[in-house]
Amino acid sequence: MSAPWVLRDADIEELFRLASYVALVLKPGDVVALKGELGAGKTTFARGLIGAVLDDPALEIPSPTFALMHVYDGGRLPLAHIDCYRLESAEEAREIGLEDALRNGAAIIEWAERISGVLPGDRLEIEIRDGARDDLRDLTLTGHGAWRERLARLRDMAAFCAASPWARARPVFLQGDASTRAYARLHLGSESAILMDAPALSDGPPVRDGKSYSALVHLAEDVKPFVAVAQALGRAGLSAPRILAHDLAGGFLIIEDLGNRVFAAEPGDDPPLEELYRAAADVLVALRAHPPEEELPLPGGGTHTLPRFDARALQIEADLLLDWFYPAVHGHAASAPVRAAFHAAFGALFEALEGQDESWVLRDYHSPNLLWLPEREGLARVGVIDFQDAVRGHAAYDLVSLLQDARRDIPASLEGRLLLHYCDACERRDSEFGGQAFSAAYATLGAQRNTKILGIFARLAKRDGKHGYLAHIPRVSAYLERDLEHPALGFLRDWYDTHLPAAVRVKPLDI
Repeated sequence: MSAPWVLRDADIEELFRLASYVALVLKPGDVVALKGELGAGKTTFARGLIGAVLDDPALEIPSPTFALMHVYDGGRLPLAHIDCYRLESAEEAREIGLEDALRNGAAIIEWAERISGVLPGDRLEIEIRDGARDDLRDLTLTGHGAWRERLARLRDMAAFCAASPWARARPVFLQGDASTRAYARLHLGSESAILMDAPALSDGPPVRDGKSYSALVHLAEDVKPFVAVAQALGRAGLSAPRILAHDLAGGFLIIEDLGNRVFAAEPGDDPPLEELYRAAADVLVALRAHPPEEELPLPGGGTHTLPRFDARALQIEADLLLDWFYPAVHGHAASAPVRAAFHAAFGALFEALEGQDESWVLRDYHSPNLLWLPEREGLARVGVIDFQDAVRGHAAYDLVSLLQDARRDIPASLEGRLLLHYCDACERRDSEFGGQAFSAAYATLGAQRNTKILGIFARLAKRDGKHGYLAHIPRVSAYLERDLEHPALGFLRDWYDTHLPAAVRVKPLDI
């Protein structure tokens, strides 16, 4: 067992807040086992947890004493509320459907000690006792198995929030992305903020030159890059979230809440799709006037070094296609000659980019990470998030990320108009802007990015069981076809036509 987390003399507000923190980290298969005498507050805590999972704190939750089990399906995962007071054996817990409940969701169990023989080894136990007054309770949380580390992290998160101006806020689960980061929205009266839980990542296995993949392609391994880049973008006048509280060593941030209005307009929406994407392109034009510094200051001292997006990083990312997508399509690994031809085609293109048009590369500048803020004016209407992996590189990268959005269809006609709009705006600002060179770089980086994404989506499905990303493959493949039409990409197009033609790329993957 891990060192218990003990809370003394918690009032009802603190008890519900604790339940909300536990709700943030629940996942299918989890058991929260409640212990305590009659009247200790087990059902009260259970109601707080259920209300938090359902994001409805005022919901009336009946006691399951006579029904024994009630399953709540309205939240982000099914949650079974089980009362074992009337059970005479652990076997009865199986009979009422405990195993089925855990197969699809989580369970909070009162009088869990009565069925200890069937409880999973990985579980959270919470013992509730009377406090110093009738309206106060002492709680002892103990993690078993995998819950040991999870509970320690949860305790650190709660302590971070308790030491901030958001100590009394109610946390609500917020859906994250494909990363290991986790998010919650903190509600405090009429105000809200975003809690980011991003523990430092340990280096993975070395893949080249003794370095891990994340080190080679310059992926953020802690929260420092996010903080440094957010502050730099803010100084440039952009709507990046303000940092409201931070624990750089612990990996916790509280940041400004930019809302939920992501770039997801449909035909007929206000504003229309083209207006949204034009505004986002204008942000990239304006960002060119604020070239990135190599060393970005951090609060409290120190700096974050903004890496260069060099040819090696670009190639290693592109290799994800060979490592994951190619075998999923063909059923076997790419041969040495196939890999060599792939590297030669991309290598010549990357060499041509060296030293050209260096600017910010925010890296994932597309619809899931852009928010519309109509109450603001000008460029500030575009909120920007998820930029912790930012690097210094060619300015075309973020534009092609935007206009060949992996998550939504951008018609070729709209892409062409906005690319021309961007280039015209750059030429007005800088008479030496080279439109032809930029066009070739745009196609090159589009091909690199879409190649990488095909590999990433195959990896997410094969390695991580996240098959939903496969639905985006036809769109990404179509974008790649647009890029390969550029005359500068002739050798790369020959490679694709030979080894992964468009008709093959869109076939369902055997994963």
